[in-house]
Amino acid sequence: MTPNAPSTFNNMLLIAGFECRKFLFNLRGIIALVAFALVWGMLLLYPIQGASTLLMQPNIKDLIDGLLGSQALNVLFDWPVAEMAIFWCFALYLFPMFSILIAADQFSSDKSRGTLRFYTLRTSKDSLLFGRFLGQILIQGLLILLTILATIALALTRDIGLLLPAFTSGALVGINLVIVILPFTAVMTLLSLYANTARQAMVLATILWTVVSIALLILGNQSSLFEGLQWILPGAQLSNMVNTNGLHSFAYAPIPLLQTAFALFLGRIYIQRSQL
Repeated sequence: MTPNAPSTFNNMLLIAGFECRKFLFNLRGIIALVAFALVWGMLLLYPIQGASTLLMQPNIKDLIDGLLGSQALNVLFDWPVAEMAIFWCFALYLFPMFSILIAADQFSSDKSRGTLRFYTLRTSKDSLLFGRFLGQILIQGLLILLTILATIALALTRDIGLLLPAFTSGALVGINLVIVILPFTAVMTLLSLYANTARQAMVLATILWTVVSIALLILGNQSSLFEGLQWILPGAQLSNMVNTNGLHSFAYAPIPLLQTAFALFLGRIYIQRSQL
C-alpha cells in the first residue's frame, strides 16, 4: 500500500460525508427531498396501495396469467407482503431514473465555475472521484431506506402481523435497489466529468441510452452479438428482475457491479488525464 493510501481513503470519506450534508441541509437539496417525498407519498397511497389490494384477490392471478402468460409475473404472488411486491415493481424502474437526475451534477457545475481545480489542489483526484460517487450512493441509499420504511408502515396498517416479513423483504429489496442504482450513478459520474452543466449531463445520458437501445434493437434477438451487448447498458436486467423474489433477485447482482466498475474505471482515466 502506498504511503498516501490512508489519507486518500479518509479524504474520500470526508468528501462523501460532505456531499450528504450538502444535500440534506442545502436549500436545493431540501426542495429535492420534499419533491421526492411527495412523489412517493402519492405513489404509496394510490397505485401501490390499490395494486397491492388487487394482488391479494384470488382471481387476479388467473387474469394476469391469461393476459401476460403464466410465467410473466407469477413470482409476485409469492411475496409475503403484497405492498412490498408492488413497491419492488415501481422502485426497480423509478430509482434508476431518480439516480440520473440526482447524480447529474457531481462535477459539472464545479467544472464550469473552475472550483474543481481548486479541490484537486487539496485532495487527490481519486478521493474526489470516489468520494463524490460514494456520497451520491449514500444519499440515494437514504432515499431508498425512507421509501421502504414508508412501505412497511403501509403494510402494517393493514396487518400488524406482517412486521417480521415486511422488514425481511424490505432489507432484501433495499440491498438490491442499491446494487441496481450503482451503474446509473457511476455513468453519471463519468458524464458529469465531461459535461459543463447538469442539464448537459442528463442530455448526454439520454443520448447514450437511446443510441445503445436503438443499436440493440437493430441487432435483434437473433444476432450473436445481442446476447453480450445487451448487458452493456445499465438497467438491461431490470425486466428480468421484476419477476424475482427474495434471495433469487441477487442472481443478477454481478451485472450492475461489473458495469459500475467499468464506468468508474473510465471515469478515473478521464479525471487523471484531464486538466479540469
